[in-house]
Amino acid sequence: MSAAQRSEAITHPGAVRPRNEDAMVDRTEIGLWAVADGAGGHGSGDVASHAIAEALAEIPDGLSAAELLAQLRLRLTAVHAELQAEAERRGPGKLLASTVVVLLARGGHFACLWAGDSRIYMLRGGTFSRVTRDHSLVQELVDAGTLSEAEAEAHPQANVITRAIGGHGELMLDKLSGRVAPGDRFLLCSDGLFKAVPETEIAACLAAGQGANDLINLALERGARDNVTAIIVDMD
Repeated sequence: MSAAQRSEAITHPGAVRPRNEDAMVDRTEIGLWAVADGAGGHGSGDVASHAIAEALAEIPDGLSAAELLAQLRLRLTAVHAELQAEAERRGPGKLLASTVVVLLARGGHFACLWAGDSRIYMLRGGTFSRVTRDHSLVQELVDAGTLSEAEAEAHPQANVITRAIGGHGELMLDKLSGRVAPGDRFLLCSDGLFKAVPETEIAACLAAGQGANDLINLALERGARDNVTAIIVDMD
């Protein structure tokens, strides 16, 4: 890797839920980070999210950037098929699914891959932006012009996702890539964070140099009703 990288990764059940169905991967040594949020309401979200985390944790060291990306896609596709097969074994109407967002950084470049509504944000030169675009019902309504961003946050179906690892059909991952700039800060998070803390406050925290633990504590202070996971990656 051409850029030195530092990361902090924290996950918490939140202020209401007794168990944590989020999972995370922090592999700074190979330039790989991920957040997975088990789909709520299915009773097996933690099975799905942890299957993703375990598959990514087992990617070997020493791979080139291209090999790392290929391994990532291969393993996520395998988990997708395994979760679909397990859901079928469990009977009609069963679903084992999870969102995923992945950040790869190697050789002065980064790539983001995702399915679902967990997010990656970037702070660059004082400008805060959302890198990913949610795969969700409300995002489709926003894109169609029938909902505003503000209305989408409070919509009763705000938790309905349209893509997931283990979801129906073939796996579809979106990808965005670019060059790393010195001082870039990336934030990977589950929806438990941005549903408890407005994006403007998340941006202010990142700009002030605060870390993942600070964001988790802020979400808990706001009564986070969902599991909360945050990974902050600093490119020095």
